[in-house]
Amino acid sequence: MKKIIREYWLLFSVAGLIVVVDQVTKAIVRANIPFGGRWMPLDWLAPYFRFVHWENTGAAFGMFQSGGLIFGILAVIVSIFIVIYYPQIPKEEKLMRVAMAMQLGGAIGNLIDRIVFGPVTDFISVGSFPVFNIADSSITVGVGLLILALWLHDQREKKEQQTLRETAAENVETLDNSL
Repeated sequence: MKKIIREYWLLFSVAGLIVVVDQVTKAIVRANIPFGGRWMPLDWLAPYFRFVHWENTGAAFGMFQSGGLIFGILAVIVSIFIVIYYPQIPKEEKLMRVAMAMQLGGAIGNLIDRIVFGPVTDFISVGSFPVFNIADSSITVGVGLLILALWLHDQREKKEQQTLRETAAENVETLDNSL
C-alpha cells in the first residue's frame, strides 16, 4: 500500500485538487447565474472577460456538440490509461507527471458533469473564444505541458548523446596520440 501511495500521490493530489476546484466553481455558477445569464462585477472588463452559465454537450470549448456519451466513454478510457501509464513515467520527469495529473483531473471533472447533469457546465467567457471551464483549461494546459515536457526530454537526450560522442572522440584521439 505504501508503494502505491508513493507512486500515485502526485497524480491523485493534483487531479483531486482540480476536480474539487472545477466542481465547486461549477456549483457556484449553477446556483448563482441563471442558464444563459452572465455576471461581471467590473463593467469595463465585460467585453473581454465575463462569467456566464452555459452547457456543453460536446468536447472542450464547445466542439463536436451532442457527443456527450462518446466523450464520457473517452474520458473513462483516457483516465484508465493515465492511471496505468503513470508509474512508467520516471520520477524525475515532474513536469510530465503534473501534465498527466492535470489531464486526469480535467477529464474526471467533466465526466462528473456528464454523469450527474448530462451536459457539462461551462462558465468562463473570454472575448469571442468559446465558453469553457476549469476542467477544460486543465486538460488544455496539461496537454501543452506534456508537449513541453516531451520536447525538453528529447533535448536532454540529444545533449547527452552529443556529450557521449564528444567523449568517445576525445578518448579515440587520446588513444591515437599514445600509440
